[in-house]
Amino acid sequence: MKAEVKFGGLGGQGIITMGFILANAAAIYDGKECVFTQDYSAEARGGASTSEVIIADEKIDYPHVSKADYLVVMSMSAYKDYVHKLKDDGVIIVDSDLVHLPDEKRKVYGIPATKIAEKLGNPIVANIVMLGFFAGVTGIIEPEALLKGIKDRVPKRFWELNERAFREGLEYAEKNL
Repeated sequence: MKAEVKFGGLGGQGIITMGFILANAAAIYDGKECVFTQDYSAEARGGASTSEVIIADEKIDYPHVSKADYLVVMSMSAYKDYVHKLKDDGVIIVDSDLVHLPDEKRKVYGIPATKIAEKLGNPIVANIVMLGFFAGVTGIIEPEALLKGIKDRVPKRFWELNERAFREGLEYAEKNL
């Protein structure tokens, strides 16, 4: 098994955090080989932000995504900037309120992650909603491993909110796929 994942969005959407949590959860709690890289523009908020994660059962010989199996985007600009890195048979996962792809021929899964996060009381957890949805769509990592990775990363006072956000995303995948 080898899966290459490209996350993209804008600074402030938690794109790098998503990649970091996925990579750590896969390596520490799911027993996989893993590589994580990140890139962001000079602007703190609103500029381009991307992270890449490669998860495999065997050693990984190149640390960057060549052709992604999964493209997870939370902005139209990220889709436009990174879709060329997606395999022809790759899967696109989007925040459906922020990214609209009427002409895309590849498989697209959407979740209103930001809207769900707002209903939970804090739009900042949209990335965690997206991680739950990602886990449900792809099946490449155990949801419980991701929950442990989230718990390792977020401050204690925000753990319950993040756990709810993750479970909302996972349940949305289970109900809508």
